[in-house]
Amino acid sequence: MKKFLVGVMTLVSLAMPWQASAEEDTTTSAEALLHQMDKATRQLSYEVSYILIKKNSIEPLRYRHAIEDGQTYAHLVYLSGPPREVIQRGEEVSYFEPGLDPFTINSNRMVAPLPPIMRSNVAELAQYYDFIPMGRSREAGTACDVVRIAPKDGARYSYLLWMDTHSHLVLRADLLDRDGEPLEQYRAVSYVVNDKVADVLESLKSVKLPEVVQLPPQPQVQLSWQVTWLPQGFESIAHNRHRLMLTERPVESQMYTDGLFSFSIYVSAADGFSVREQLVRQGRRTLHSQLLKDKEVTVVGDIPPATARRVAESVTFDGAGKP
Repeated sequence: MKKFLVGVMTLVSLAMPWQASAEEDTTTSAEALLHQMDKATRQLSYEVSYILIKKNSIEPLRYRHAIEDGQTYAHLVYLSGPPREVIQRGEEVSYFEPGLDPFTINSNRMVAPLPPIMRSNVAELAQYYDFIPMGRSREAGTACDVVRIAPKDGARYSYLLWMDTHSHLVLRADLLDRDGEPLEQYRAVSYVVNDKVADVLESLKSVKLPEVVQLPPQPQVQLSWQVTWLPQGFESIAHNRHRLMLTERPVESQMYTDGLFSFSIYVSAADGFSVREQLVRQGRRTLHSQLLKDKEVTVVGDIPPATARRVAESVTFDGAGKP
C-alpha cells in the first residue's frame, strides 16, 4: 500500500506546477513569458500534435506553421473521423469540411480548435486579466513555464498555460471555470521546432485552393435594443438582422469579444415556442434565454452562466441601440 501511495503522489506531482530551484532563472515576469509565447507562435517554424480533451470527447489535431517570404503558411488537420482541414496561405484561409463545399475567405487567422491565447493580443488582455506565474512543470516531456491568466472582474473563465522554456510554444492550455475546475484541455503529445517544417509547407504555395468567397457588404443596421452591462473589455465586433430558417422569425444579433472569449446576444419577438427562462451549459459554451417584456433574449458564448444571465438582464428596449 505504501508503494502504491508513493506512485500515486508521483503522478500527481508531475501534473502540478513546481517551484523552480534557486539555480534556475525565475526573473522573467508572467507577462513577458506570454509575449515570448506570442512571438514564438507567430514567427517560428513548428509542428505540434494536440489532443483536445472535453467532457465527453477527445479530438486529436496536428498544426503546422511557418513564415516564408513574410507570408504565414499554416495547416491544421483533424486526425480522426471524417477528413477535415484548414489551410492558411498569407491573407487567405481555406476550409474543408465534410458535407460542405470547400471555400476560402480573406482573413489573417484560422477559425479552428487551437488554444485561443495563440491568436490574442497580450498587451490588450493585460488590461482585463492578471498574469500570474505558477512556477515550472513538465509537459510533453519538456520543462515548461506555467502561467495563469485570471480575469480581474471574475466574470469570465481563466486559463492555465504550460509554455516550453526553450521555444516558448504553448504545450498545454487548461480552460478553467470560476471554481478552478477544467472545462477543456489542449495537450501536446509531440512537437518539433525546425526550419524543415517550412519545407513541408512549401507545397501550399502552389496547391490550388477554392476561390475566395466574396461576401456582400453588410448594410448598417440600427438595432431596436441595447445592452447596458458587459464585462470589462468586451466590445461589439459584428451585428446583424436576419430571419430564422425554420420559422422565418426575424432576429437581431450582436457579437462581442474581449480578444480571448466571445459571445452573442440574439433578440426576437416572443412566440408560442418561447420559454420563460432556459439555461444550458455544455463545456465552455453557455446558452441562457429569458423573456423580457414581449421579447426573447438569448445569450450564447464562452462565458459563465451567471455572466450570461447578467448580460441578458441588462438588455433594454428604451430606444434604438447602437449598431
